[in-house]
Amino acid sequence: MLTGTITRIDRSAVHDGPGVRTVIFFKGCPLRCHWCHSPETQSSRPEVVLYCERCLDCGACDAACAHGAVVAGRGVSPDNVAVAARRHGVNRDRCQVCGECTVVCPPGAREVVGRTVSVDGLVSDIERDTVFHDQSRGGVTMSGGEPLNQPMFLEALLKRCRERRIHTAVETCGYAPPRTLLAVADWTDLFLYDLKLMSDARHRKATGQSNRRILENLRLLCARHGNVRVRVPLIGGVNDDRANIRALGAFLSGLPLTGVDLLPYHTAGVAKYGRLGRPYSLNPSAIPSAGALDMAVETLSRCGLDVQVGGAR
Repeated sequence: MLTGTITRIDRSAVHDGPGVRTVIFFKGCPLRCHWCHSPETQSSRPEVVLYCERCLDCGACDAACAHGAVVAGRGVSPDNVAVAARRHGVNRDRCQVCGECTVVCPPGAREVVGRTVSVDGLVSDIERDTVFHDQSRGGVTMSGGEPLNQPMFLEALLKRCRERRIHTAVETCGYAPPRTLLAVADWTDLFLYDLKLMSDARHRKATGQSNRRILENLRLLCARHGNVRVRVPLIGGVNDDRANIRALGAFLSGLPLTGVDLLPYHTAGVAKYGRLGRPYSLNPSAIPSAGALDMAVETLSRCGLDVQVGGAR
């Protein structure tokens, strides 16, 4: 039985493709973008996340853990304020992610993120929403993380959706072997292709990887597929400068795209880093100014691109 790993399913998304979408968040991503609003999808393995503001300090998790992974420590609340929680911490080197601590936690202060699903089971889940898909001309969007990190599972899932006439979209960072990307192209109705920075050096600094494969894959995909939208997360002080936007427009103007979506940075994912025990490296004030957003829209529009602010609808 072919299986994959996901973090969650969103059944009411309206900005990840046309209509009402069922969004499947795949686990695992090759990039480490400083602004990532879904850090729980970066690792391919399940992880324990902590909601320290819920902790009663009852010790049930400590008693249930057979690996000595529940440790004394301080957590971080959703507003990034440290709060005391003697038994709330987790030693991630010892943790086996067995989930025993989450089962016994009365207020749900501990949770395992990442579960294994089969193609059949996931298709059944998706089919529960087909009435909303049909009424809104929506469908299912494979997101993440990076769906192409699980290529066999993704391709099988897309094929099953095509058999059931469910509209499919794949959101991708484009960092994958070209053959992997093109293998799923025939089974995908819409690609939402993320593009961050045109400078390779700046891209490496901001994401941990080169953009050369990403740019070349976008060229290959546009030559093969007729419905590709580019999504540009606009991050203040990172990629909202005129030089990057001009370079972006020059590159994209030579491609047969459906359109370009500008996605202004937001802080909704900041609290997730504390729950995973990770520091947040980006200044939360990186929301682009109104002037920078207007400049980006104007510059890209002058390049002949169909630009909108927000996700595809």
